[in-house]
Amino acid sequence: MNRFLNQVSIVHKLAFLLVLVLTSITSEIRAQSETPGNELVHVIDPGPDNPRNSEGAFIELRGGRILYVYSRFSGAKGSDHAPAQLVGRYSVDGGLTWTKDDQVIVEKEGEMNVMSVSLLRLQNNTIALFYARKNSLDDCMPQMRISKDEGRSWSEPSGVIPESKKGYFVVNNDRVIQLKSGRILIPVSLHKTSATAWSNKGNLQCYFSDDQGFTWKAGNIVPGPDSIITQEPGLVELKKGKVMMFIRASGGEQYKSYSTDNGLTWSFAVPSGISSPISPASIKKIPKTRDLLMVWNNNGATGPGYFKSQRSPLTIAVSHNYGKTWKSVKNIEDDPNGMFCYTAIHFIGDQVLLGYGVGQGLSSSYIRRLSLDWIYQKQ
Repeated sequence: MNRFLNQVSIVHKLAFLLVLVLTSITSEIRAQSETPGNELVHVIDPGPDNPRNSEGAFIELRGGRILYVYSRFSGAKGSDHAPAQLVGRYSVDGGLTWTKDDQVIVEKEGEMNVMSVSLLRLQNNTIALFYARKNSLDDCMPQMRISKDEGRSWSEPSGVIPESKKGYFVVNNDRVIQLKSGRILIPVSLHKTSATAWSNKGNLQCYFSDDQGFTWKAGNIVPGPDSIITQEPGLVELKKGKVMMFIRASGGEQYKSYSTDNGLTWSFAVPSGISSPISPASIKKIPKTRDLLMVWNNNGATGPGYFKSQRSPLTIAVSHNYGKTWKSVKNIEDDPNGMFCYTAIHFIGDQVLLGYGVGQGLSSSYIRRLSLDWIYQKQ
């Protein structure tokens, strides 16, 4: 009997400790969400038959609603090749609160999944939806759909890259841009075809359209060092038509390249000086100030074991000189054992919405709302 009572006592103590731990975690999240100017406003956690929710993008609709579209994975595992569909949630108050029920935007297509969405309001005022449709490791191709009714319905998908050039093309979420000239640029990284073996180092280039996405052409391959892995490129338009490509790379920092002909040709990719593991950065221009905002993992981890780890902290910084230097550096996630990446950026007046994957395997998505005052505030 005494042994039984001792066991019960131990169980009660363990349960109490578990409650304390969970309470501490909840309090920490709540404290983060209540920091003025830096609020965690929405969490999309995994659930039954839903191991992962990740890689999203935002779009503001007429009337002020905001749509956030992300990849909702199903099945037992949440790998990049697991089944997934694109679903959306809405906010009617500038991103402070969000609907909890998913609205299906694109059902699972192909043999594997659809993922890595970009949303873009084109200059003709339609909304373009871009995503990867994945059939195999030889066949991951970017698709485009158009909505003329603010996302209530979408056209049938059209391929950006000809089937004759079929391969495994990576386009990250929230990457497609339209230049002031009207040209649409899609940065891609080709890793494999049916005739070539898989390479972690991708061939980087842009596909571009000058007619609102009806036809597409391929730009030149970005030259770079053979010894550095380069992949998952992103784009931001600078002044006088110059475009910067920022590149996930090995070697402990992001790489960069520039185009002065609207994404057709590119300079030799070089180190940017931005400390980073092999993980993607996100950079966009702040409409109100014209400065650049960057979100990335601010550590220079490299070497064996770092290919998909150490994606922490998640940091923001501002550049007043088109990416030459960065200031106002702040961590928005700093758990050393955490994983935070694939950030979507969206500006709403004086506020910035960030949507990013969280946890090993990117099981959850967080939406965070930052004020420009907090971003520019000196620490």
